Amino acid sequence: MILPSYLRDGWSTPDNADGAADGAADVLDASTGELIAQVSTTGVDLAGALEYARTVGQRSLGELTFHQRALLLKQLAQALTERKDELYGLSAQAGSTRADAWIDVDGGIGAMFTYGSKGRRELPNAQVVLDGPAEQLSKDGSFLGRHVYTRLPGVAVQINAFNFPVWGMLEKLAPSFLAGMPTLVKPATPTAFIAEAAVRIMVESGLLPAGALQLVSGSVPGLFDHLRLGDLVAFTGSASTAERLRAHDSVQTGGVRFTSETDSINASVLGPDAVTGTPEFDAYVKSLVTELTAKSGQKCTAIRRAIVPAALVEDVTAAVRERIASRVVLGDPRAEGVTMGPLASRIQREEVLRQVARLVGAGGELVIGGLDQPTVQRADGTLGAAPEGAFVAPLLLHFADPWTPEAHTVEAFGPVASVLAYETAEEAVALVARGGGSLVTSVATHDADFARTLVLGSAAYNGRILVLDRDDARTSTGHGSPMPHLVHGGPGRAGGGEELGGIRAVLHHMQRTALQGSPDLLTAITGVWHPGAAASAEAPHPFRKSLETLRIGDQVLSESRRVTLEDIETFAAFTGDTFYAHMDEEAAAANPFFPGRVAHGYLLVSWAAGLFVDPAPGPVLANYGLEDLRFLTPVVPGDSIRVALTAKQITPRETDPYGEVRWDARILNQRDELVATYDVLTLVAK
Repeated sequence: MILPSYLRDGWSTPDNADGAADGAADVLDASTGELIAQVSTTGVDLAGALEYARTVGQRSLGELTFHQRALLLKQLAQALTERKDELYGLSAQAGSTRADAWIDVDGGIGAMFTYGSKGRRELPNAQVVLDGPAEQLSKDGSFLGRHVYTRLPGVAVQINAFNFPVWGMLEKLAPSFLAGMPTLVKPATPTAFIAEAAVRIMVESGLLPAGALQLVSGSVPGLFDHLRLGDLVAFTGSASTAERLRAHDSVQTGGVRFTSETDSINASVLGPDAVTGTPEFDAYVKSLVTELTAKSGQKCTAIRRAIVPAALVEDVTAAVRERIASRVVLGDPRAEGVTMGPLASRIQREEVLRQVARLVGAGGELVIGGLDQPTVQRADGTLGAAPEGAFVAPLLLHFADPWTPEAHTVEAFGPVASVLAYETAEEAVALVARGGGSLVTSVATHDADFARTLVLGSAAYNGRILVLDRDDARTSTGHGSPMPHLVHGGPGRAGGGEELGGIRAVLHHMQRTALQGSPDLLTAITGVWHPGAAASAEAPHPFRKSLETLRIGDQVLSESRRVTLEDIETFAAFTGDTFYAHMDEEAAAANPFFPGRVAHGYLLVSWAAGLFVDPAPGPVLANYGLEDLRFLTPVVPGDSIRVALTAKQITPRETDPYGEVRWDARILNQRDELVATYDVLTLVAK
């Protein structure tokens, strides 16, 4: 069949399917070579799809708050979870074992769940994100400034690689969707049928807002000609393709944001202390074999350079050989017992073997595996060669000269790694740097000094560093596993971009703007009360108001309470806090911060709660914390304090009968000097 595209909220195939089929790209089963589908975009209106995203998609997503989008992400992840077995089955046709498919499918779904959770915990239930505190730009407080993030007005274009058709799509979709930016996905041809199935599941869930997600199954000639300011491109693929796309006028002068994740000659370093028999040595060998064989080595984060002490080269090679022999079964993923499948296509196999030949020609010696057609387990359980498939056995090379340029520049994107020896920690750092910028480097060591030297020397060349030792080897997520909470990307050859990293990835799809204005206007624009803005202390008490009736700026102005020396001593005796500044007049006066004995800061905060609270049961359900507490002016016996408590931010929860209210609390003395500031967090019934 011709694989359909999903455009303008409808499925479509090329205008002339029969004619398109003649020139369409064939997608073949990676193990058997059988035809799965054909891919063509003949007649696809890319300009129309982009405009649909910018209008319909922007409008439908823009009507939602961050929390509403986050809840939809969670529900979409649940819909995919219910039907993930369908994606597992399709993944087998692309050469993925069940474990490989789990990395792709469950990894992508997990990213959506993570952003669904983080969006509701770390972002406001609003459409603007504040960045940092307000800056007072005038002496009288009438002119303020602060940074805000608002969503980009265009479309997020994904151009994805073949190796992770689900994870690669969902880890980009989740933050763009949460930011409120519609997405156009262009999957790689060899695995486009898996991406199409994942999109179909989301479409059939009925959860997608209009125009929020579109899929182009096939090539996208001229796509960049239709991009403009406000659009964003997230590319995953080769460095050469990334540079060609980055050079387009739409990126160079048209204002289109472009981020890329490209080739990466990742390294893994074995510490000199991690000799045979240590937990670190075992963890290193296990990790190296895992990265050689998981997804058949077709991972942008896979280990390409095993950097080990010269004295341990033979031990590492022998241990890797033994582990591969005892644990790796190469064959059709649908055959029982197979642990490693083929590459995604015969074209990929040819390319991997070509790059291995370059490594061998540069002096690399194959110490594990060979270039002949391997014996594999077929789907019917028989053993033999399968030339119609894309099989390559695990290959490990050794370079006698670890500084051979090709060892650090040639990437065979498959089950291939090279062993390179080092003598000193500084030499290991220099070898890591020879990769020209990587997504990840790992180090297996229990030597803190070596770990520190390696990490501090290598961090600038890597987007992520994993330190393995006996304490975390069992719980580590692994060298090759990017986590949605942490940055995925790397400098230099790795593309210079960033994905994931928690809420950072959401902000990549937004514009940070310096906003200046009066407290009233900043409050109106941001939905967060700013000191100096209008406030109302009229009855009833704000604690008597539900979320429905509470308003930003509702305020409590308390009575005053006088502080006595007896109060200070009673609090000290009751709490056990007898710090000298509260109990010893002479010692306190010698302190440059205090005029003499002073009241405890926590006494003042406790009293403040008594001054502003309305004690009767009501909409306020609980106080669940204070944030940003600062003590600014000492309070001495004889001083008085009062409190101004103002509703600062109101955040309803989408799935609960209550929400969060952030209150601006300011304690002042009898001279109207600011004694303390902090935010009070409460849960309030809707």
